Amino acid sequence: MKEGRLSLVGNIILFGIKLWAGLVSASAALIADAWHTLSDSISSLIIIIAAKVSGKKPDNEHPFGHGRAELIAALIVGILLVLISVDFLIEGINRLSEHTSANYGTIALVVTAVSIIVKELMAQYAFFTYRKCGCLSLKADGWHHRSDAISSLVILVGIFIGKYAWWADGVLTLIVSLMIAWTAFHIIRDGIKPLLGEAPDKELLEYLSLQCNGSLGMETNVHHVHLHRYGDHVELTFHIKLPADMTLKEAHDRITVIEKTIREEKDIEATVHMEPMSVDG
Repeated sequence: MKEGRLSLVGNIILFGIKLWAGLVSASAALIADAWHTLSDSISSLIIIIAAKVSGKKPDNEHPFGHGRAELIAALIVGILLVLISVDFLIEGINRLSEHTSANYGTIALVVTAVSIIVKELMAQYAFFTYRKCGCLSLKADGWHHRSDAISSLVILVGIFIGKYAWWADGVLTLIVSLMIAWTAFHIIRDGIKPLLGEAPDKELLEYLSLQCNGSLGMETNVHHVHLHRYGDHVELTFHIKLPADMTLKEAHDRITVIEKTIREEKDIEATVHMEPMSVDG
């Protein structure tokens, strides 16, 4: 919530300053960069809403909570970036076809330099909060900020070469468009993967085998492992094999210990399905 509010205020201020500088210098690249900054404000607002929704407790309709709201927020941010990228692509092509140049000046130089510094600081803060809570939408917001900083850096280069090449503004607008599209691709990809389902990593599989084999003192043949993420809440199901002559109570007591250990060490809610081991093992 803090990251979202800080981003919202900072982006609105930057948008106004960059749009003014772009209009004064007649730079399509700088104006495009300003609207890119405003899109960051929209994504920050989406993240604030997603944070409120994902924080709701489980209910009858959502027994595993509302954690996937932040994944949906990340997808929305990615789609917004795609739309902005297409708009900038068209604008860049038009500037090149019409031989339109920009009149960069001191104002554009100062505003662009300040924007690079501020946006990278905002990106660093978003990544810092992402590392603390693991919310993908914060990672998306961080890359949104960074793509804005990089696009401003590209424009800063254009300020120095624009006076020597009329096509600089149009080309830079196309470059900014492609950079935004690349960022959008990664954000959408990272948001879709957990929604479609993901395979458990090798580290988790090794942990489960060591935990089950060590707790039961035998080879349990951990298999059929399914992982389901709902934001901070993670559900895990897997199968193990136990001796056919083990009583139901003994098997239940041992499995309960394993599930409790996984919950305490990995913060994962595990459900273990038991299968009888053949007589010859």
